[in-house]
Amino acid sequence: MKQTDILSQRTSIADKLGIPTPLFWGFVGLLFFMIGDGVEAGYLAPYLEEQGISGRDTALLFTIYGVTVSISSWVSGPLSDLWGPKRVMWIGLGIWAVFEVAFLSMGVATNSYPIMLAAYTMRGFGYPLFTYGFLVWIAAATPRHQLGSAAGWFWFAFSGGLPTLGSLFASFAIPVIGEMMTFWSSLVLVLFGGLLALLMTREPTGSKRLAEPGTPASTIFFSSVSILWREPKTFIAMIVRIIDTASEYAFLVIMPAFFTKVIGFSLSQWLQLLSIIFLANILVNLVSGMMADRLGHRSVVAIGGGVGAAITVLLFYYVPLMFPGNFAIAAAMGALYGATVAAFVPLSGLMPQICPKEKAAALSALGLGAGASTWVGPAVVTWFESWHGIEGIIWIFSGLYLVSALLTITLTISPEARRYMDEAAARGDIAEELAAAEH
Repeated sequence: MKQTDILSQRTSIADKLGIPTPLFWGFVGLLFFMIGDGVEAGYLAPYLEEQGISGRDTALLFTIYGVTVSISSWVSGPLSDLWGPKRVMWIGLGIWAVFEVAFLSMGVATNSYPIMLAAYTMRGFGYPLFTYGFLVWIAAATPRHQLGSAAGWFWFAFSGGLPTLGSLFASFAIPVIGEMMTFWSSLVLVLFGGLLALLMTREPTGSKRLAEPGTPASTIFFSSVSILWREPKTFIAMIVRIIDTASEYAFLVIMPAFFTKVIGFSLSQWLQLLSIIFLANILVNLVSGMMADRLGHRSVVAIGGGVGAAITVLLFYYVPLMFPGNFAIAAAMGALYGATVAAFVPLSGLMPQICPKEKAAALSALGLGAGASTWVGPAVVTWFESWHGIEGIIWIFSGLYLVSALLTITLTISPEARRYMDEAAARGDIAEELAAAEH
């Protein structure tokens, strides 16, 4: 079989799966990149504490890292507008690799907390530039009819690597090569995935500036902020995105003690339960994107995500209390919770349609929401745990999810936006749009 025949066959399979064919290797590379980024997720904190770093200093390390992740998540959009998504991805890969080497060789290896803090903080700028730069590339190069599926595949690769497969890789690697070499193996995985995505993906849109020629950089960056009030729906979507995963980060704080001390699980069982939650999450990441292309983005987010999660967070708390020690029932409730949280994925496909002229800026709002959720969730715990304990936190998140469903209903696509997309397709700016219309 000729190479061109093989390529066309693979292309056909990719299209049927909802993957934009020109970006196929980008998705594969993203998965390996995030596996590498997720290797340390399950054991970096206990490793540092074993080396004499206090729990408070470890928490500070992760908190400041979260701040740089939030900043980088926001600037990935305007930088992609300014320089093109592919260059932003190269910068993100370079930052991650350079500061990981510094973190391990000069920080962890010498047990120098100041160097660890500085290097890990700077490394926080790396993965959002790579991943969200690719998300902007997807939004810019994917035809409208495939945006939901493409967003689903993006989050499938993202969360499939971090923390799911990354932690699984670490669990097998540590007994064989040790903890320190496992840290170094994460660098190999990140470089492999990053280079695979950047060298094998030759779709032309990602290599060029997305903003109009002559637009000053200050205008591009200001637009990524001002869009929140110029296009209020982007602000609403940001709030919905914050609510989406805030509960996950809150549960990482309060649920280990709940399931080990109240429900009676061992630490190993809790970790297995957590893996099941994220497994369900990554599978529905993909399914929800495909469903959005058929049923509508707002419907999937509002009903499957908002209303669904409002119910499942309650089930995840109350049902295990009714059946203490029953792992199978707790796992089923956890899987339902993880699935409903994943139903928010179509937001990434909806935003480029709401603001088709400023796709990168609109996605920056979602990136800012995603980054903010990493500290909003724990903040809810800090502020309200003394109110009614874990039960009160559960009801707060249930209410927030219902609010997100109501907010999602307002995320309609204006006639002007539809007309702009139709005109772009008619001009041939998106060739795939025409092919889909003819089909």
